[in-house]
Amino acid sequence: MDEAPPTKLSSLTIQGFRSIRDLKGFAVRPMNVLVGANGSGKSNFVEFFRMLRALCNEGLQRFVIGRGGADGFLFNGPKVTPRIRGDVQFGENRYQFTLAPTASGELMIESESVPYGLHRNDMGGGRLESLLKDRMKKRASWNQPDKVYFYVWRAMIQWVVYHFHDTSLLAAARRECPVEHHRELGEDAGNIAAFLLHLRENHAATYRRIRDVIQGVAPYIEDFLLEPRRRGDGDFVKLEWNQRGVPSFPFQPYHLSDGTLRFICLATAVLQPKPPPVLILDEPELGLHPYALDLLVDLLRDASRRGVQVIVSTQSPAFLNRCDPEDIVTVDREGGASVFRRLEEEPLAAWLEDYTLGELWQKNVIGADLNHE
Repeated sequence: MDEAPPTKLSSLTIQGFRSIRDLKGFAVRPMNVLVGANGSGKSNFVEFFRMLRALCNEGLQRFVIGRGGADGFLFNGPKVTPRIRGDVQFGENRYQFTLAPTASGELMIESESVPYGLHRNDMGGGRLESLLKDRMKKRASWNQPDKVYFYVWRAMIQWVVYHFHDTSLLAAARRECPVEHHRELGEDAGNIAAFLLHLRENHAATYRRIRDVIQGVAPYIEDFLLEPRRRGDGDFVKLEWNQRGVPSFPFQPYHLSDGTLRFICLATAVLQPKPPPVLILDEPELGLHPYALDLLVDLLRDASRRGVQVIVSTQSPAFLNRCDPEDIVTVDREGGASVFRRLEEEPLAAWLEDYTLGELWQKNVIGADLNHE
């Protein structure tokens, strides 16, 4: 086993999870752009990664109950689908699990294993939370084959689904947050001010790069103030900023438009010094100006060339226009189940001489049609 095993995804199998009845051996590339109609299953694919992170954090039941209980996670309900199966492979490492509903609305771990080589590393079942984190904590006493628990946990805990949809006046990104909450950017960017302050103080070049990219979309922003203030026993900071030409007045987070705030969060997520090895965004185009969207796609493509695996769900033809055909995965609903198909360039070569990928989607040439049943 390598000293630094891969943390990127090779393939993914999902069975019985929400609208995903049977997705086997789905190959994950550097850039993966899921496109489809509302209800086709794009968000369910993304939700599967949220569940993986909950499993890694011993938070499966909180995740399940917070979304209405176990029955809603099973394809067409528990009478049709009695269990969920997952198989996640990265390099030579794998994580396999089976989940089954309980009478009280929980999802019980029926089986769980981390196969490596000839070792199955079976952790058994009959419990409500994963043993991955518990086994990871005991890694100091392991022999070499057993270290796979740590490798698997460390890989999956780093895969992040970012969700910046809430930009209301009460959104966490617009409010004060503790300065000490800077270790990693929150999934909702609720600690964006503390995270940017940390970058400014410890990764100045990266901070300037993020600020410069943001200025490309919002040129009126001179810089972020990020001034900690004492509140009781702790220091807090919020996303105050200076407007170009008005240095004496501190503009507040609520002065930022929804689209600008969302782009600040997106740019920070993509350009951070150590981005997640698997970075997942659900409909990031919401509220963005066309130029901001073009810039975001360029940032994501550049990140994918630097070793980050990008997974995006979108309904934006403009987003598709800046992708290669092999980057795009169409999602259709057939017989009530989500079907995922990756495009190939050769069959589309003649079409692409006259049309963009976004236009081909709108013409229903590539699938993912609004009339998906």
